[in-house]
Amino acid sequence: MKKILIAALSGLCVLAASAQVGTAVKESGKATAETAKQGVENAQGAVTREPNSTVHKAKAKVHKAKAQRAGRNAKSAAKKAVS
Repeated sequence: MKKILIAALSGLCVLAASAQVGTAVKESGKATAETAKQGVENAQGAVTREPNSTVHKAKAKVHKAKAQRAGRNAKSAAKKAVS
């Protein structure tokens, strides 16, 4: 009975850890995607004329903020997975 209980608890711990790792990987992917979008918007803002240039620059700032938030979320999820 003890062996079954120990196996069940260890399995539960493994599932919880993998869920946290999955969250960290997902948030890291979001951060990478938003950083790429930011680069695209910056490039488009550099080659277009006003007022479109301003629109692209504003979009780039939004993507930067989203990338930073996703990076922080990934970092905290990674810390939870380790601890």
